[in-house]
Amino acid sequence: MKIKSAFFLFIFGVMLAGSLAPALQAQMAGPEGIYGFTVKTIDDENKSLAEYKGKVFLIVNTASKCGFTPQYRTLEQLYETYKDRGLEILAFPANNFRDQEPGSNAEIKNFCFLNYKTTFPLFSKISVKGADIHPLYAYLTTQSGFNGDISWNFNKFLVAPDGEIVARFASNVDPMSPEIVNTVEKNLP
Repeated sequence: MKIKSAFFLFIFGVMLAGSLAPALQAQMAGPEGIYGFTVKTIDDENKSLAEYKGKVFLIVNTASKCGFTPQYRTLEQLYETYKDRGLEILAFPANNFRDQEPGSNAEIKNFCFLNYKTTFPLFSKISVKGADIHPLYAYLTTQSGFNGDISWNFNKFLVAPDGEIVARFASNVDPMSPEIVNTVEKNLP
């Protein structure tokens, strides 16, 4: 009986630790906040978000087979308009919603370039919700001041030059909408 109880406690502990892992990982950003994260590029290279200090950047979870996929075009338009003034677009492909991003990193990269001529940074495919949520998205959805689960592809977070997350936009808010453009312009260095 003691073995069964010990086994049950062990399994419960593993399950509890697994469910807390994303929140604990999000806290690992520490006092650096958003700049404390290192992510993988679409080409599988490490990239510290600290490299974006002093810039405004828009973090977007993307997908290639979504009704919002044409936003890649307006994300590129926003990027081209403001990149020389300090704007970056950081696109994180994710397959969390109806398998709308099934491709490999190489397939995603090719799709974005061939169909939308994207030049802004693309990152490796990650999970933006659930038990396997990436630590960056655990942070964004629990500690950014704009908390709440990612509702669909193309949710957007705007980060000011000092690392403060200053806005969150729903999927249906186009990157070239006055709402996003005005917020970007207000925060440019």
